[in-house]
Amino acid sequence: MTLRVAMWSGPRNLSTALMRSFEHRADCTVVDEPLYAAYLAATGLDHPGRDKVIASQSTDWGALVRELTAGPVPTPVQYQKHMTHHVLPDLDQGALTGLRHAFLVRDPERVLTSYAKVREEPTLEDLGLPQQLALFERFGGPVVDAADVLRDPRGTLTALCAALGLAFDEAMLSWPAGPRETDGVWAPHWYAGVEASTGFATSSPGGHDPLPERLAPLLERCRPFYDALAPHRLRPATDQES
Repeated sequence: MTLRVAMWSGPRNLSTALMRSFEHRADCTVVDEPLYAAYLAATGLDHPGRDKVIASQSTDWGALVRELTAGPVPTPVQYQKHMTHHVLPDLDQGALTGLRHAFLVRDPERVLTSYAKVREEPTLEDLGLPQQLALFERFGGPVVDAADVLRDPRGTLTALCAALGLAFDEAMLSWPAGPRETDGVWAPHWYAGVEASTGFATSSPGGHDPLPERLAPLLERCRPFYDALAPHRLRPATDQES
């Protein structure tokens, strides 16, 4: 039986680095944001590289879900990196039941500070926090916080792997720098930091930059969703031992 892990994250949550981590396991292949083209086609939003994204993937929700839940996988584990805002309200979430769901969260102040450098005026829907909480309430699953991954990658990944029924693999802690064939065509717009990385840094670039004042009202709207998920986050294995 293939373990198909659907990791649900908002943007700028360390999601690509975590995908790199799982891709470096010998037993795992990865899928990068497979619902992105369908999301852009349905919403008409003008994201960086929009036309290339739509040309690179199917926009048929039903076909995508069938592939994700029952398509052939060449390894015992498949890690699916998903953005929560790609799941639109009119889509049948019940079709995702066969996946093993997990959730990556991050302090929304840090998310907004990072995201605003790429899109100046993000919205709550862009960040996917309401959708992430709804997915968690429907499916449940382990929750990890990006801050814990950065502070203690070995301990946090050990706890995550255990929750998924996997053995921790030391290979998850480092990887060669550079792009991957598995990266989406949007990588040139978003992945510069992770392409330069060889592992989890002690802090994310710009992690202490101040929040633009104009985004303070949006931050207050974001906090309740993060606060609802954060209490469920896994404690790093090293914390549990102390």
